[in-house]
Amino acid sequence: MRPVVDSEFPAALVRGYRAFLGERFPGEQARYRELAQAGQSPKTMVIGCCDSRVSPEVIFDAGPGELFVVRNVANLVPPYAPDDDYHGTSAALEFAVMALKVQHVVVLGHAQCGGVRAYAEGETQAGGGPLSPGDFIGKWIKLLGPAHERLGPPRGALRDYVEALALESIKQSLANLRTFPCVRTLEQRGALALHGAYFGVMDGRLRAYDPEIEGFRPIAGEAHEAALASARF
Repeated sequence: MRPVVDSEFPAALVRGYRAFLGERFPGEQARYRELAQAGQSPKTMVIGCCDSRVSPEVIFDAGPGELFVVRNVANLVPPYAPDDDYHGTSAALEFAVMALKVQHVVVLGHAQCGGVRAYAEGETQAGGGPLSPGDFIGKWIKLLGPAHERLGPPRGALRDYVEALALESIKQSLANLRTFPCVRTLEQRGALALHGAYFGVMDGRLRAYDPEIEGFRPIAGEAHEAALASARF
């Protein structure tokens, strides 16, 4: 017999909200009031993964109203394809760029991504392709296909291939962003900048994509090393 799930509002969320009211909200109440009256005007949109370990607001120490965030499985950006289907990520992108007029769009990938691993594991099985028992995940992670084609089939340790595919998929999402006419036009005018980034869940290391080297460089490397040193026991 399956355990009965408590229908009450999750206790952990209640505790967290109480902590928010007692600690953070008093210091930011004026900011919330300002945002309620004037509306939001974030300068940066972050396209991140649903993974509970990778919160953009936490990683970038962002306050209310500073980031416009959309999260999906494996932080993927689909290519521009207007049709009668539902396009949550594309709609959020359009709103951020056209209505909020953000100046930066960041695709934030991360280590140990379950969606990327599911695709890679599917490619190692007979018949290839992403495998999913659900109705939506398998089709969604097919967006990793172009990145996979550039890398070729998995060789060596699956863990290493998953990281390589995650990094390559960020580059693919940046290319897909540029298929949106509004994004491409604003980038060409210098009104919008696109960025790729990769976060290490275990060590907190952040790397950003550098198109000049077609690879990823560490961000705030010295501060990261200092933080690791202070955390050691």
